[in-house]
Amino acid sequence: MVREMTTRYGRSWGGYFWAIIEPVGMIAVLSVAFSEFLRTPPLGNSFILFYSAGYIPFTFYMSINTMTSAAVGANRSLMKYPMVSPMDTVLARAILQTLTLIVVTFLIILGLSYLVDEPITLSIWNFILAILAAVVLGLGGGTLNVVLFAFFPIYRHVWAIVSRPLFIVSGIFYTVESMPTTVQNILVLNPLVHVTAESHKAFYPIYDGDFVTLAYPFSLGIFFFLLGGTLMLRHRSFIIENS
Repeated sequence: MVREMTTRYGRSWGGYFWAIIEPVGMIAVLSVAFSEFLRTPPLGNSFILFYSAGYIPFTFYMSINTMTSAAVGANRSLMKYPMVSPMDTVLARAILQTLTLIVVTFLIILGLSYLVDEPITLSIWNFILAILAAVVLGLGGGTLNVVLFAFFPIYRHVWAIVSRPLFIVSGIFYTVESMPTTVQNILVLNPLVHVTAESHKAFYPIYDGDFVTLAYPFSLGIFFFLLGGTLMLRHRSFIIENS
């Protein structure tokens, strides 16, 4: 973790500043862009609050997934030490990224309390559940990706293509209920939709989100983590050489 902190945040100008400004900038762009076309957001009266509620857990998932997927390849030199395993690098990156985003989230919510006119009634428990589901899903997917990237190099390119539309189909800037029934049936197959909807429930008590089943992303994340971890343990040398 110390090595990751040094290489990722200690050698570039601004360091942790960029970890904060990236999600803040994306939320600001979304708010300005959609406020030009819509009179009111799908929930409440504040565009920036609605998009923050959906984008924060999505950021947890995507950043943890991305960082852990590349953990072994980025730390291959450490694999020369017998006591360091590929799983160590995955967990180190996941923990560091989670802690970093917790601080970023706190700063965002603090900023929202000053920027948003309407009072923020945040259900801490629902919000924590949404973040935990995003972390587990991101860690599980990233762990399995480490194995798949090593065994199937072309999958790295396939995943890069497949993961790009996730931003659009994960319910960040709309609610599932606002979509046609046919589209709703497809959207709920995406575990991230359940995560972002749970976060919207945390910020908006009036939002029911009856379709939300957090057991879905939790179960998928745990299954991917156990499967990826088992394969990583059995094929350690191959994964190190091909990551």
